[in-house]
Amino acid sequence: MVFIYAFKNTVFLWLFVFLACGKPFKKNPEQPDPIATYLLDFQKSPITPAANRTAAYLPMLKGKKVGVVANQTSVIFKDLQKRGPDSLGYTHLVDSLLSLGVVVNRVFAPEHGFRGMADAGEHVKDGRDATTGLPIISLYGSQRKPGPELLQGLDVVVFDIQDVGVRFYTYIATLQLVMEACAENKIPVMVLDRPNPNGHYVDGPTMELKNKGFLGLTPIPLVYGMTIGEYALMINGEGWLEGGVKADLTVVPLEHYTHASEYRLPIRPSPNLPNDRAINLYPSLGLFEGTNVNAGRGTEFQFQRYGAPFMDSRAYTFSYVPEPNFGAKNPKQEGQRCYGKNLSGHPGMNRVSLEWLLDAYRNTPQKEKFFNTDGFTKHAGTTALQKQVEANWSEASIRETWEEDLERFRQIRGKYLLYE
Repeated sequence: MVFIYAFKNTVFLWLFVFLACGKPFKKNPEQPDPIATYLLDFQKSPITPAANRTAAYLPMLKGKKVGVVANQTSVIFKDLQKRGPDSLGYTHLVDSLLSLGVVVNRVFAPEHGFRGMADAGEHVKDGRDATTGLPIISLYGSQRKPGPELLQGLDVVVFDIQDVGVRFYTYIATLQLVMEACAENKIPVMVLDRPNPNGHYVDGPTMELKNKGFLGLTPIPLVYGMTIGEYALMINGEGWLEGGVKADLTVVPLEHYTHASEYRLPIRPSPNLPNDRAINLYPSLGLFEGTNVNAGRGTEFQFQRYGAPFMDSRAYTFSYVPEPNFGAKNPKQEGQRCYGKNLSGHPGMNRVSLEWLLDAYRNTPQKEKFFNTDGFTKHAGTTALQKQVEANWSEASIRETWEEDLERFRQIRGKYLLYE
């Protein structure tokens, strides 16, 4: 049974934005406080993440043994007036729950780990949180679905992770497997909803079930235009959990949010999505992950540029050299000069663009160097897209092949939307 808990929050919450990766914010005395600056924007239309709506969900956790699926984005924001001079301006959800008397037994960590420090694809190890002493169970190592022994003794599992609305971004796969495990073991799941920065559109190829994997577990488009709470409802409602099981699901909704709302993420959701531009371009440039083209990993402009040493240097005036850095210990084409394009100043996107994928392939003299076929199929969700690119289809012709599936998905999506 699905419950939508719609308790009206009476506390006016100031939201702020600053680019960070879970590290302490150090104020430059020569510059204005960015938190105060951003607050001016949010005074008019504040979006309240569900984690901040403690009055809505604490009564459901009191007296229960709780498991939490969380990472560095799982935070409760503070009112500016309550923020000390050296404060981050937020408190981690786990720390807040403990301080409020909730019994948290264990924490489950997705890709990139509990503190968001691991590279993409890097196995995350089990451990113990240095701050709280709680056991950290990795869901991106030897197991991606918690077994019965890891759920034993829990009364409820809380899921609170910031998503970016792209099918191959693995947090939604973690959500689905957690829901499935909890349904099988008759443990309720509570999802604390957060805004989707790419929630304003639906686009891209729809995953074919024969390509099912951790980069896509359900037949949804590349960009699906739903918050993670809405998506949880759809997983449950459409019977997409293995064996047709249904989770005992509670979604605690956002306040003051619509799918047209702009939301600038206050904490980078993973190491290689450092800012709003990268998040906005990620659906399009993320397709390069299945090729031998570098998409900015190993630079400070991840998913804001692309290039490769085998692309035609005469066609491009822009070049760069990827080097190991935070989030990319071994970046693609490390130490080699890559020729391509800089998109760091590109305007906001309202659809998936194939312009850059087609451009890069067209300007690769040795085409056999371009695709990593298995990886590309996993990211695209279909074998058709690579074949269309190789056959020199136009973007318009390729997009036409998506439309029937997109319209079918929009009809399904409409049943589970919580926000306009």
